Amino acid sequence: MLDLTKQRIVMTGGAGFLGKHLQQCLLARGVRQEQMLIPLIEDYDLTKEADCIRMYDRMRPDVVIHLAAEVGGIGANRENPGRFFYANMAMGLHLIEQARIRKLTKFVQVGTICAYPKFTPVPFKEEDLWNGYPEETNAPYGIAKKALLVMLQGYRQQYGLNGIYLLPVNLYGPGDNFHPASSHVIPALIKKCVDAIDARKDQIECWGTGSASREFIYAPDAAEGIVLATEKYDKDEPVNIGAGFEITIKDLVEKIARLTGFTGKIVWDPTKPDGQPRRCLDTSRAQAEFGFKARTDFNTGLKATIDWYRANKERLKL
Repeated sequence: MLDLTKQRIVMTGGAGFLGKHLQQCLLARGVRQEQMLIPLIEDYDLTKEADCIRMYDRMRPDVVIHLAAEVGGIGANRENPGRFFYANMAMGLHLIEQARIRKLTKFVQVGTICAYPKFTPVPFKEEDLWNGYPEETNAPYGIAKKALLVMLQGYRQQYGLNGIYLLPVNLYGPGDNFHPASSHVIPALIKKCVDAIDARKDQIECWGTGSASREFIYAPDAAEGIVLATEKYDKDEPVNIGAGFEITIKDLVEKIARLTGFTGKIVWDPTKPDGQPRRCLDTSRAQAEFGFKARTDFNTGLKATIDWYRANKERLKL
């Protein structure tokens, strides 16, 4: 088991949504704040090799947890396929190469559920990862991330780099991204419902048909899974990090409407895409390999996320 209290840990994306929960999880483990090193986007453009080298030179990590990504919902993926492929591929490429050169103790790559094939049988098993092409709207992002799994496996085989690859399902929780141009489905729906109540609107519009299903994991639970894997997992096979349940988007909208108190009409726009038809993970490998199981009840997590948005809505100025 890797003792994280004795490591200098760089967390790319550490100032973001998941990163802040990961910081709290590490602090609870006894990792000191000064051991957690976070390269901010204002200081380092990690898509550039020179900036990655400068970051490694200055921060001198023992462990890198690579959370940073350029990502968004279906709309953002449709508008930025080239950028999302390039940015995610370039960041991982440079960070992993420098990890090899500097003989890092461990490199943790946080991948994406978008890497799975469009019609993966439910629940998604890690061995299904290569059995087809990803859902088209997010394929460039998903493939760029999946290529980093191959890179880590190759670098482990040839250079002995201890790199692991984790596949978290859709995250949600306090501090999520609620910006309408780039938010994912749960914060987008919370914002629509709460804003409609505040503006006394009697309806909201939702993309697609509502028939697609998704699985969601509370961000503090996902952070715990990443930390456990960093401590205990040292194999080359990818590992799902999820909660092990699925809910249709229609049921999700109705649940969020109920929890926020929105009683108006829900209007569906079937001209907009549903995305991948179903998503639900087999989480047995994570439990077997490093004892991870998500703990937070979905209603409890949603209520906490809704409360956070209401408390911070004015400050966010969206």
